[in-house]
Amino acid sequence: MKKTMMCCLALFTAASGFAAPTSYEIDPSHTFPSFEADHMGISVWRGKMNRSSGSVVYDKATGAGSVDIAIDLDSIDFGQDALNDWGRGEHFFDTGKFPRARYTGRFEGLGSGGVPTRLVGELNLHGVTRPLTLAIHSLKCIPHPMLKRELCGADASGSFRRDEFGLDVGKDYGFRMDVGLRIQVEAVAAK
Repeated sequence: MKKTMMCCLALFTAASGFAAPTSYEIDPSHTFPSFEADHMGISVWRGKMNRSSGSVVYDKATGAGSVDIAIDLDSIDFGQDALNDWGRGEHFFDTGKFPRARYTGRFEGLGSGGVPTRLVGELNLHGVTRPLTLAIHSLKCIPHPMLKRELCGADASGSFRRDEFGLDVGKDYGFRMDVGLRIQVEAVAAK
């Protein structure tokens, strides 16, 4: 009986030593979703969104977790003011009606070191929600040197067709509808 109780105590102690999932808050000053899209088949236009927010839940022991990122479409930045204004306008994002895009997903696949290899989720853009899987190129957590809390950073990418979200401007002129999406993100453990 004593031996059984010792075994149970040892198992409980070992189980309580495993890390639980940690909640992180997106650091908006270090998170800039960016994109690239065709311009008339002759060049590639690139831009980014300057404001985003959200959260990450991540269990480093198992690689499980989830991501929820809201992207402020009014913060679009093509590097050209007139194009930024057009992108916010009713002929494209129509940010008066659709102010945000949102990506939600869950970590899947384990690569080297038990780090997830992809996010499987959904993109909501322009009032339409469609599946979108992002490849995770890097994910690393370190102690934040100033905040004294854990800081995680990641780089992920994927692609989607903008016409599937009702954003088909230029399609009649031969613009390709494929958009490359890249999300560089940093998040700090919640207090």
